[in-house]
Amino acid sequence: MNIEHLIRPNIRNLEPYTPILPFEVLSRQLGVDPADIIKLDANENPYGPSPRVAQALAQAAYLHIYPDPECRDLRAALADYTGLDADYILVGHGADELIDLLFRLVTEPGDVVINCPPTFGMYSFDAAVNAAEVINVRRRPDFSLPVDAVEAAFPHPALWDAPSGVPKLIFVTAPNNPDGGWLSDDDLRRLLALPALVVLDEAYIEFSAHPSRFTWVRDYPNLIVLRTFSKWAGLAGLRVGYGAFPLAIIEHLWKIKQPYNVNVAGQLAALVSLEDREYLLANVARIVDTRQQFYTALQGIDWLEPFPSQTNFILCRVHGRPAAEVKQALARQGILVRYYSTDGLRDCLRISIGTPEQMTRLETALKQL
Repeated sequence: MNIEHLIRPNIRNLEPYTPILPFEVLSRQLGVDPADIIKLDANENPYGPSPRVAQALAQAAYLHIYPDPECRDLRAALADYTGLDADYILVGHGADELIDLLFRLVTEPGDVVINCPPTFGMYSFDAAVNAAEVINVRRRPDFSLPVDAVEAAFPHPALWDAPSGVPKLIFVTAPNNPDGGWLSDDDLRRLLALPALVVLDEAYIEFSAHPSRFTWVRDYPNLIVLRTFSKWAGLAGLRVGYGAFPLAIIEHLWKIKQPYNVNVAGQLAALVSLEDREYLLANVARIVDTRQQFYTALQGIDWLEPFPSQTNFILCRVHGRPAAEVKQALARQGILVRYYSTDGLRDCLRISIGTPEQMTRLETALKQL
């Protein structure tokens, strides 16, 4: 029996997302002991979570009980952390779940969304899963966003009330992944003047010198801001994200999210992280200091062109040799970095910021190349 015809056509033709492999898989593939691997390919926090997280999980009394479906304690703590009332905040199984929920909430097959590549790949991936049409407004060579091109993707204002053809979602990341660049307040306000939901992804905001726009949601009814515990709090393996949503939107998101989407361990770990934020933000400051020092070191390597970053990674364009060969040469030494070959990122490497010792070892390896 041929049952493939039962699968939605857009899923049959979907290119799968390529995730980064974990330590145990990489060590087997490379033949290198996990302790000798320097993993700088996924923007993970080299210092890990707060030590209090492991203690809290070891003492957790209710792992056999379903978690709070509304994450009440965590949302109250997030309100204190962000300065935004908990009524605006929804917690997800990573920010990825919240992106998927937004697509399911507002798009139907054929609806239009705007993506601004090079950027985080989950926006276009979820658009394909939900059969949305994507308008790619490509960034400039310096990765800045051409806001005028985004505006040009919309029809004349007289047609904004048309039932179809007007983009419903605009995805923009600040600081942007993979280049680490910023989006100014003025440019964000121009986007917010358009008749679409603007989804501002602040996954790396704790590493930035710029303030968050999380509380702007109170004043802009079409702004959504996403954040995560994966980077600054070192909880990438526990998958906890959250977002600020206009009240008219969050009302309906509560209806469609899975009831127990954030597990007991994730909620507990995130809550403990907020309680121990002083420790974690001190680690963030260490990463920022290491980033600045490593950026200076990269400027001294004549075949690398690093881009200024407001994140926990640095993007470099490779000149005079294929970036793939550089990645492979580093991997043979147990040093893993992200390699790109897509439009706008050809011969680029993205290097996550590790400990000072790890970055010194990488700097030595790059100079030897």
